[in-house]
Amino acid sequence: MDNMRSLRCTFMVMVGLMVITVITIWNLQGYMAADTVLAMSDDNLQLCYESIVMKSSVNSNNVKLPMIYFVTPTYPRREQFPELMRLGQTLMHVKNLHWIVADDNKNCNPNLISLLKKFEIPLTVFASPMPEVYRKRDKQQVPRGVANRRAALSWIRNNAESGVLYFGDDDNTFDLDLFQEIRHTKKVSMFPVGLIGEFAVSAPVVKEGKVVGFFDSWPANRRFPVDMAGFAVSIEFLKLSPGAIMPFKVGFEEDVFLKSLGIRYEDIEPLADNCTKILVWHTQTVNKPIPTLRIVNEDTGTSINELINNISEMGVIKSSQRKGTSLYYTNSNGRITF
Repeated sequence: MDNMRSLRCTFMVMVGLMVITVITIWNLQGYMAADTVLAMSDDNLQLCYESIVMKSSVNSNNVKLPMIYFVTPTYPRREQFPELMRLGQTLMHVKNLHWIVADDNKNCNPNLISLLKKFEIPLTVFASPMPEVYRKRDKQQVPRGVANRRAALSWIRNNAESGVLYFGDDDNTFDLDLFQEIRHTKKVSMFPVGLIGEFAVSAPVVKEGKVVGFFDSWPANRRFPVDMAGFAVSIEFLKLSPGAIMPFKVGFEEDVFLKSLGIRYEDIEPLADNCTKILVWHTQTVNKPIPTLRIVNEDTGTSINELINNISEMGVIKSSQRKGTSLYYTNSNGRITF
């Protein structure tokens, strides 16, 4: 009897362990697969340009300002250059900021680099294409920007000792006060982001100076239902979690990353006047298809050909001699086609 009881207990324990193992693998398989795919795509990662200014700014008390590592994932589209121009002209006003731009592109884009260099900001530019396996998904399930942010995280872990990490998309709008507030993040700071979801805002909920919850129209069982632009992370704190990961899982990138840092509600530092003000907006320029223009006459003797060539190099239009929208310009004599 005792032997039977012992065997039965052993069997139950083994079954329990197997169930726990299966559940754990099921929960992690997406992230494990993501790591495998990223490893396969590392050969495609290219460092395109780097310019580092060693001199650091100080405040009025002659205290060195912590560096902000501002990570911007971007991808080729007709709005890419104007978006980055607007963002660059904001970042020009921020002291001690290193801009990391990761382009979802197989090759370095010299026109993109030329634009970014104009701002004279300490700069690192990557070509970090999304693994092809994810491009085959439905549009709503494509984890855009993840490979770019992961490339930036790898660079930061290898090159930065202190400062603050912030993910700033190229289609967001930033109040300059935001940079002053996040600069002194000790672990993880959080703040509202405007124009998000059905509530028109995503924000931590603060009571008596502590984060007690989150106001977001898509909680989706996330522990930290926040927008990518709604938090900043201390570099020193980031480096305490070398396994911190951002998954290729749409909608859960922020939540999984923050959980992998091991933070708790009590660790979060609420900014923006206890999360009552909006210092960053998810403006999102309307994305339209790139038009194809039919170029019959490549030399009109006017400025128009050079202009078309320039915007074509920026990815704003495509040109063709055989198909596309017929072109013309007007003057006092009427319409002139070319």
